[in-house]
Amino acid sequence: MTTLKVGDQAPDFSGLNQKGEQISLSGFKGRKLILFFYPKDNTPGCTAESCNLNDNYQMWLSKGYEVLGVSPDNVSSHKKFAGKFQFGFNLIADPQTEILQAYGVWGEKSMYGKKYMGVLRTTFIIGENGIIHEIFDKVDTINHTDQIIKTLDIK
Repeated sequence: MTTLKVGDQAPDFSGLNQKGEQISLSGFKGRKLILFFYPKDNTPGCTAESCNLNDNYQMWLSKGYEVLGVSPDNVSSHKKFAGKFQFGFNLIADPQTEILQAYGVWGEKSMYGKKYMGVLRTTFIIGENGIIHEIFDKVDTINHTDQIIKTLDIK
């Protein structure tokens, strides 16, 4: 579970996107950012969440938000995932879990009584100044755009 809270400075990071390009948080200075962390490319929940954000990507841009996804998958996996669903936004590869750990979203999970380390699905809304405005740790994967809009009261 993340130790970051609303009002905190978002940790800076740098990583490769699906095209092998270096992307960093500092590159979004002056823009609002929807930063979502998800467990794995091409899985049902992660696909639903990513596609929901992508289906609304132009609306997010028109409201002044950029969208950025992060998972422990590698660049090659992100390239296939982004290409398959024609995502307009970047996906950052974090196989060493450095970004995931910086945001406190790499933690213990449990399935069928077995404990393991994995991504705690979380979305951060980061303001133009790098300050965290909202944190979603109970993500509605199918309706994530509506969830964000209602919480932030975006018109």
